[in-house]
Amino acid sequence: MQRSARQASLAALTIALWSLCIIWPTWGQSTHRETAPATTEEGSLKTLIPSDSVITLTLRDAVMQALEHNVDIQVSRHTRDAQLTDIIFEQAKFDPSVQLGGRYDRTVSPLNRPVFGFGGVTSGNEPANFDQNDTRVNLGYTQRLLTGGSYDLTFDTNRNSVAGTTGFLFNPAYGSNLSFNLTQPLLRNFGPSTNTTLITVARNTAAVEQLFLVQQVLSVIAQVEQTYWELVFARENLKVAHATFKAAEELLASNREKVRAGVMAEVEALQAQAGVASRIEQILLAQKTVEDQEDQLRRLLSQSEWNLTQTTPIIPMDEPIQYRSKIALQTTIDHALEQRPDVLQAKKQINNSEIQTQFAKNQLLPDLSFQGGLGLAGLGNNPGSSWNRLGSTDFYNMGGGLVLSYPLGNRSAESRYQRRILETHQQQASLLRVRQQVIVDVKEAIRQVDTNYKRIRTNQTARRLSEKQLNAEQERLQLGLSTTRVVLEFQRDLQTAQGQELRAILDYNQSLSRLRLVTASTLDHYNIEVK
Repeated sequence: MQRSARQASLAALTIALWSLCIIWPTWGQSTHRETAPATTEEGSLKTLIPSDSVITLTLRDAVMQALEHNVDIQVSRHTRDAQLTDIIFEQAKFDPSVQLGGRYDRTVSPLNRPVFGFGGVTSGNEPANFDQNDTRVNLGYTQRLLTGGSYDLTFDTNRNSVAGTTGFLFNPAYGSNLSFNLTQPLLRNFGPSTNTTLITVARNTAAVEQLFLVQQVLSVIAQVEQTYWELVFARENLKVAHATFKAAEELLASNREKVRAGVMAEVEALQAQAGVASRIEQILLAQKTVEDQEDQLRRLLSQSEWNLTQTTPIIPMDEPIQYRSKIALQTTIDHALEQRPDVLQAKKQINNSEIQTQFAKNQLLPDLSFQGGLGLAGLGNNPGSSWNRLGSTDFYNMGGGLVLSYPLGNRSAESRYQRRILETHQQQASLLRVRQQVIVDVKEAIRQVDTNYKRIRTNQTARRLSEKQLNAEQERLQLGLSTTRVVLEFQRDLQTAQGQELRAILDYNQSLSRLRLVTASTLDHYNIEVK
């Protein structure tokens, strides 16, 4: 009875597998395909595997395309350029300015009494007219000095005439004046370091934006590298799926030959045929993963919607690295602390705070300023004589003095100074926190590199053992000591081991990319300079 039960179970399994092989491949097809032979069924499954007409792409080309078209980098670049204009704006405050002016005035005034230089008093009840014409032209030159002072140099000439008979020496008279005035703070706002504070702050701010741009570039390159290696893994995993499919096909062909020769039961061929169908499913899933990764890479390479609609497969050309390079922990940490944009940004922020603290300290001083001037004058009956007398320095004026002012209590300057001190301490604490994070990032990245390299060696050993196990089991099957189901399981184990080996290799390359990111050595790796 037990033998009859086993025969009944075997017959039921045979019928079930035969129904699966007949119905599943032809699901959704016309009814005349149901009677096609088994070889035609496998051929219909193979048509589900897409054929590729591909484009090739190296990792460096992918990086360059991403840097050229990335929107975040373009925004950072524009922000950086905007900050550069602030430097020019602050420097322009010390640019000289020239002023040219001209004016004409005529004044007719009533006189109620004699004026010196006129003869007698007008008779009658109407006042006399005093008709004066004045034409003036002036040229000025002013500039703010880096010492905190300012000066102006002014030259003006005028023509003045009075109608009628007068007792003036010159009528018309030409006058010329040359004057120089200087104001220089001696305590508050004195010195180039104080007066160039805003220029230095603007430069540091632009440098911070430049470092932020570098950080964006590093991040984009890291994203491209990670996605590129994911695509490499998907492509290699697809090759593994194809190889497993081919092995399943060969097993099916061998089993059919043995069935026809009468040395193997029909159920073994049916099991092999089911294995082929399962391998085709794995190929389809692997192909979908490849296409998904291609779209992710396209999104990084270009922001164009048209580019994202393309379906041409991308073939990565770079081979993943499998060798191990020596990494010195302390040297790597030192390099990261010197090159990381976030560390350099924190240092620039500290420098800004220190400069602004020094400026706030200067504002605590009293405002003591020197004010002085020097002038020359000339007068004549024509412009030439007026300028000659101006140059003779016979007529001049000079003077100077000190002006002192100080707000009682000076609380505004005191509070601003204390605020700047606190901000400096805050920035110093931020730098310490950033440096600590850099050390942790570098150590973690190095550990990840070491771990993934060891995974490569471990999974390579596991893959070789799986190959040996599969070969041994296939030989046992040839001798009738094993079954198709067991061989298919060993094929699946080998595929899993190959996938794990590939995953370890690509994780190792991604960890190298991560290490370059946390040490800011990516630009050196690609010989890229961010100007």
